[in-house]
Amino acid sequence: MKLYVGNLAFETTENDLQDLFEQHGTVNEVHLMMDKMTGKSRGFAFITMNDDTQAKAAMSATNGKELNGRALNVNEARPREERPRGGGGDSRGGPKRSFSGFRR
Repeated sequence: MKLYVGNLAFETTENDLQDLFEQHGTVNEVHLMMDKMTGKSRGFAFITMNDDTQAKAAMSATNGKELNGRALNVNEARPREERPRGGGGDSRGGPKRSFSGFRR
């Protein structure tokens, strides 16, 4: 079962989450989401546990629990929603225009 963990303090590490969730069962993977541009935490993570009973116990025990000064929001992760790909066009909805022919 994959768990979503939100409302994380920005200083929370994958090791912090591993230690917290291992108290309730075997953790297979911890994936702390990081911002690509800044390299800082985005404030949420995904935890994978193979045993559903252990995962539900971990979810129940950690939801609302304080970690690094923040009350965690823990629930079962939903499947990723497909989003439409960004395409051409400007903010007015028209096609992108090329401005490669600058005058000198």
